[in-house]
Amino acid sequence: MMRRWFSVLILCVAMLIPAVGRAQQAAGKTLVLKAARMFDGKSNALVTPGLVVVIDGKIAGVGAGASIPAGAEVIDLGDATLLPGFIDAHTHETMMNSNDWKQRELDELQKTIGEQELDASANVRVTLMAGFTTVRDVGSHDFLDVGLRNAIRNGVVPGPRMIVAGYAIGSTGGHCDGSAGFREGLFGHETGPSEGVVNGADQAREAVRLMHKYGATVIKTCASGGVLSPTDDIDTPQLTQEELNAIVDEAHALRLRVATHCHGAEAAKRAIRAGVNSIEHGTFLDDEALTMMKDHGTYLVPTLMAVQGLQEQLDKGIYMPPAISIKAQMAIANIRKTFQKAMAKGVKIGLGTDAAVYPHGRNAEEFHQMVDLGMKPIDALKAGTSSDADLLGLSDKIGTLEANKLADVVAVPGDPSENIRQTEKVFFVMKEGVVYRNDRSAAAR
Repeated sequence: MMRRWFSVLILCVAMLIPAVGRAQQAAGKTLVLKAARMFDGKSNALVTPGLVVVIDGKIAGVGAGASIPAGAEVIDLGDATLLPGFIDAHTHETMMNSNDWKQRELDELQKTIGEQELDASANVRVTLMAGFTTVRDVGSHDFLDVGLRNAIRNGVVPGPRMIVAGYAIGSTGGHCDGSAGFREGLFGHETGPSEGVVNGADQAREAVRLMHKYGATVIKTCASGGVLSPTDDIDTPQLTQEELNAIVDEAHALRLRVATHCHGAEAAKRAIRAGVNSIEHGTFLDDEALTMMKDHGTYLVPTLMAVQGLQEQLDKGIYMPPAISIKAQMAIANIRKTFQKAMAKGVKIGLGTDAAVYPHGRNAEEFHQMVDLGMKPIDALKAGTSSDADLLGLSDKIGTLEANKLADVVAVPGDPSENIRQTEKVFFVMKEGVVYRNDRSAAAR
């Protein structure tokens, strides 16, 4: 036992040393980032040239008029575009993507919590290197997301800053009940509020308080059935109006925002009435629900990469339980139409991908998914920067390249407002003034 703990300690120290070194880069250091152009996260066009001055991990100035301190280190990225660090508002960093359905289910039962956390550390690293400096993780188990968030924050592992939910909150046998689909009694107890499974408004409040107690910084609910859950229909309401009211009231009292998994229109209407901050997926939203979202300022996070990932699995003939395969095809057939209707109505749209339904690290493909469906490239860039920052309540810290914001900066070759798929070619990543990636040779591609 002592040898095992000593081995874990050595591993942690080995991982910590390079991370601490990177953190020290930001302290007391002045960097000037230069590129051919820049998108500040909020304007309707790129500007030239691109210039960002970074001092002690924060942005000190941007644009041609910025004052460059004497002795500053200049990083010239050439024919590239500087952008705010990307934000993904819907991820599952502690969950693994797999081409083997049954093996993935078995892994979650057999792998130790420590092994699953180490697997997740690889997920956050590839996400950061893809240019995503902030993610919202909307549902984990055993508070793996909280531990991962803390490890990143403390410099133990590299990754994006994380907004975390702990367990997502839903009903017995619903999309957020992790024991659904397994035989009764297998886990030795019935799931309850401590695992996000509630029945009634009082238990709903208790679950919010428990998630907050153990480190959640956002509350995730499951208002409807889901695609990948084995025992429910995709569009059925799974929380009553009273339960949703209690969840949102308690969360907002604790100054936590609420993200709601929701495919069905009736479930969405209940969630919007309750005052949730975002509807995640929104596959079967009708005109009334979309109008309510517009009127209430509720965000839609469409997770188009989720259906892309499902389509790829179907195309490869990868096994899914038949009931889930049918639901996946229903989602694929409807979600893109709903996204277009939401755009036409002027609903606020944030970028979120449902990472883990597709392989981690491909998050930036969500940009082109939105553009392919009619969104202007500049608006897609806003969705993954300033709009997501607003949704997460972090507009004072991230989402735009402005003085006094955290120095989260990425660079891509060429002009992403002309070719949105340039966002998939990130070659420079800075988070809070620390350079995690700088492959300038990629700028010539």
